[in-house]
Amino acid sequence: MALIGLISDVHASPEPVAEALSIFEKAGVDQVFCAGDIAGYMDQLDETIKLLVAANCQTIMGNHDLLYLDHYDDEMDSDAVTFLRQLPASLETNIEGKRVYMVHAQPPDGCHGGIKLLDKTGELQADKMALWTEKLQPFNYDVLVVGHTHQVYAEMIGNILVVNPGSSAFNNCCAILRLPEMTVEMFALSEKPIEKTWNWGEHMIYGKQI
Repeated sequence: MALIGLISDVHASPEPVAEALSIFEKAGVDQVFCAGDIAGYMDQLDETIKLLVAANCQTIMGNHDLLYLDHYDDEMDSDAVTFLRQLPASLETNIEGKRVYMVHAQPPDGCHGGIKLLDKTGELQADKMALWTEKLQPFNYDVLVVGHTHQVYAEMIGNILVVNPGSSAFNNCCAILRLPEMTVEMFALSEKPIEKTWNWGEHMIYGKQI
């Protein structure tokens, strides 16, 4: 059995990341994955990156990371810029015989859009499940890890387990994926309840709506 710690949309907020990493360490996880958006909203990007690097976290690019690079394009000597520039758009691997794919918003390499399954109250929407069942039908993986939408869920969509651990900063959540069992446990962070949904496009960063 392999345990995979999942975080996403950490948004330059190191405290919940450190808490999540502590949970993962106590659980004995084998790897840590982060589904993008290291930058954005908060202002402790360097500290957040140091935590991810120290945990040997497998990290991918998010839309806020692209925005950060566009906004600070002249800071070529910045450690944060160097770290963000080397992030891949997606990650695919095989763990315990299960094909795992991670992308920030939606496959194959989308940083925008995203798989929204919940309404504003956190309830699963049948029409969205049907939509994504059709869209993901040709996607030949067992597990799909996503972020971006600031929604927390682990749902079987067709034959694919789709997991969004939510934002550690705003949904107050991280997750542990167990393979090959394909089960997911969510953990609350920051001594707050898990917010199943957060944002819905009301916020701006660098003058752009997200």
